Amino acid sequence: MDSLLEDYDVIGTEELEDIKETLSTQDMPTAISKIKSFLEEQERVELNIGVTGESGSGKSTFVNAFRGLGDEDEDSANTGPVETTMEPEVYPHPKYTNVKVWDLPGIGTPNFKADEYLQKVEFQRYDFFIIITSDRFRECHTHLANEILKMKKKFYFVRSKIDSNLYAEKRKAGFDQEKTLNIIREACKQELQKIHIEAPVFLISCFELGKFDFNLLEERMEKELPQHKRHVLMLALPNITLEINERKKKALEENIVRVALLSAVVAAVPVPGLSFIVDINIIKYEIEKYYNVFGLDDPSLQKLCERSGKTVEELKNVMKSPLHHGINASSVLSLLGAASLLVSENTVEYICSLIPLLGTVVAGGMSYLTVSSMLKKALNELAEDARNVLMVSLETEV
Repeated sequence: MDSLLEDYDVIGTEELEDIKETLSTQDMPTAISKIKSFLEEQERVELNIGVTGESGSGKSTFVNAFRGLGDEDEDSANTGPVETTMEPEVYPHPKYTNVKVWDLPGIGTPNFKADEYLQKVEFQRYDFFIIITSDRFRECHTHLANEILKMKKKFYFVRSKIDSNLYAEKRKAGFDQEKTLNIIREACKQELQKIHIEAPVFLISCFELGKFDFNLLEERMEKELPQHKRHVLMLALPNITLEINERKKKALEENIVRVALLSAVVAAVPVPGLSFIVDINIIKYEIEKYYNVFGLDDPSLQKLCERSGKTVEELKNVMKSPLHHGINASSVLSLLGAASLLVSENTVEYICSLIPLLGTVVAGGMSYLTVSSMLKKALNELAEDARNVLMVSLETEV
């Protein structure tokens, strides 16, 4: 069991023994608190994103949109036609405060020096940079990109305000949106080639973040981050496209193995009723996380209504999971129809765990299967709810 836990980076040996000791003394509240603290720790990995570009390029609006906020929302970054950021300003994600988006001072002034700029903003703290322009890429952008590369960091070029470009072009006869987007992409590519840099450019509208190239940008960032930071990024991304919804589901599904293995460890401790109580708490904790990650909580639905013009009732009408009425131990059992199964299995687990070695393996295996199957079922249903809500908000037929 210990080697399996290490393979999945679930829990250290010392923590494992500490939890086992607490459980064996039947100090239930403390044990459950420790397990919850461990589960929370997996989501506490810090991710720092630096957003930079010329004044007026839409840096601050991008910072807000990435965090699921509008420019007028509380805790949003200041926006305006002139540079409002003189020093690096950090904006934590509303739900995941360990995900920090930094609004960096503007570049492109006559005295701009990329190496000095990066020293000033303390480049070492960022996991990657997003370099934004609203019209064309200039030498200041590529000088900065080259310095970032020297420091072995990642960067992504973003061409913002695409919605404004398309609005202007729509007035012309024979307008073709995809053709216009390809023209902009090719122009960006040529600008960068002139100043000797090869890199993809992502076309973005901060006011319609779910459109254009945001999926491609998110996919590229996810691919190039280490595994532990990739998971945190997926949790924090605004659930604004069907592609992101599906990738969130995949990330959460991968974590079920870790959670179920923790349950299996608890099942190996011979305390009557322990596995049942802990499993219910673990399942409840994870499902609450799913609820928030998919934006099915009331504050998230309200924000979605403000953007889409729908009502909360319209969105909730397409939510089929029993959990949308509230998450508690009773609703979890009701949703999964597993109350009697869990109770009967818990009795068998207790008996098995009293049998040295073989009993521990059997008890752990039963708990693992129970928790993993319950979480997979709940995840599938909530992911489907999120998909339906998103489609209604986009006025697409469900």
